Amino acid sequence: MGEFFVLLSTNETNLAKTRTIFVCQQCSSQQTRWMGKCPDCGTWDSLVEQVERKESSGKARMPNALDAITQPMRLREVPTGGFERLPVLGEEFTRVLGGGLVPGSLVLVGGDPGIGKSSLLSQVAAHFSDEVGPAMYVSAEESIQQIKLRMQRMGLDPEHMIVYGETSLDAILEQISTLRPRMVVVDSIQTVYLEDISSAAGSVSQVREGALRLLRLAKQTGIPMFLVGHVTKEGAIAGPRVLEHIVDAVLYLEGERFHQYRLLRGVKNRFGSTNEVGVFEMTQLGMIEVTNPSQVFLAERSIGTPGSAVAVTLEGTRPLLVEVQALTSTTASAQPRRTANGFDMNRMLMLNAVLSKRVGLPLFNQDVYVNIVGGLRISEPAADLAVAAAIASSFKNKKVAHDLALLGEVGLSGELRSVSQTDRRLAEAAKLGFKRAIVPQGAGIAQVDGLQVVEVRSVVEAIDQALAGER
Repeated sequence: MGEFFVLLSTNETNLAKTRTIFVCQQCSSQQTRWMGKCPDCGTWDSLVEQVERKESSGKARMPNALDAITQPMRLREVPTGGFERLPVLGEEFTRVLGGGLVPGSLVLVGGDPGIGKSSLLSQVAAHFSDEVGPAMYVSAEESIQQIKLRMQRMGLDPEHMIVYGETSLDAILEQISTLRPRMVVVDSIQTVYLEDISSAAGSVSQVREGALRLLRLAKQTGIPMFLVGHVTKEGAIAGPRVLEHIVDAVLYLEGERFHQYRLLRGVKNRFGSTNEVGVFEMTQLGMIEVTNPSQVFLAERSIGTPGSAVAVTLEGTRPLLVEVQALTSTTASAQPRRTANGFDMNRMLMLNAVLSKRVGLPLFNQDVYVNIVGGLRISEPAADLAVAAAIASSFKNKKVAHDLALLGEVGLSGELRSVSQTDRRLAEAAKLGFKRAIVPQGAGIAQVDGLQVVEVRSVVEAIDQALAGER
């Protein structure tokens, strides 16, 4: 008998290899065996089994539309055509994105439930489809009928907008590749799933791989995409931290649910500056941009009431004037309460200690409450002086002059430290009709028309100036 030979093809020999790994749902670290506690982040019962498939090295790679420009070349020879920024909804959204929407970018939008993420992105998609080209809104949480009802409630009827209700990311990617819209919104990344990954939707592996495939498609086609992301109870984007590293920009929609104002804050942007802020008002017709937020936040200020002061804070490149309210009340409790709304609690405790030690205010038997009006959250130290002045005003029952603005960082020894971009802050205060401003000494401030600038060295001098002659 003749010999019998079997010739295996390359495709048959290079089969995909599989292995079982355990992925932490908090930090996305990978382990070869199950453990009760993740060795990297210390979280208990967070390791989930996952089957990982490694494709053979000989598998053909999908053609990439950008292959022509991914080869090494001289900087002067790199083509830039087709990468001009695209217009989006209004000046506020445009500012946060750094001047417009970059083709092929992947933008993650996060925020608390009910804060208005879907409403804002519905408006963005409707405006984009009317001004630029077809926009596709993919919802894995709502039906397409619910999307249409929301659009009708906001008075929107875009002719070229596409809606698609689907949870399978494989089907979503196929439809995007077929229809080729000019922009895509995926609501949300935690509710879509890939069929070749065994874990549930919202898990670390699903979120990470789903974001990677959307990013790959966005770069290949040049279609900009928005992803809606859920947040944890701490306020951070839910899922692995690597999700924020994958995307090009991360935007947070902030604000108190029972206040009408919302802040869209950029915390990461590969195509523009970070910490830019856009201000919107939540109405029945959707998000309406606020062009002069300082005037809005001060519209209902209680003039002539002790415990109220105006801080000049800076959100990104925009100066904002906000009202700081404080209330002190004698308590019989051995441990007086300290409550801050919209202001860092640790910083408030530090200011109370400075006022007690350096200014001589006996706050040891006082409940102290601090509130930032309008639902804003202030994190920069430039508001220290206004908070300290408001607490002292309430304790001494003396009002701060209604035309006085305060800015400056308070140190532990009671000194005042200068803050950045003081000239821009003072110019904004003068534009809104303020006559005086108390600032740290030695900041090198130019004179501002119509504004008397008082420079002081310490918080004691600042409070004396702020409360002088007021009852």
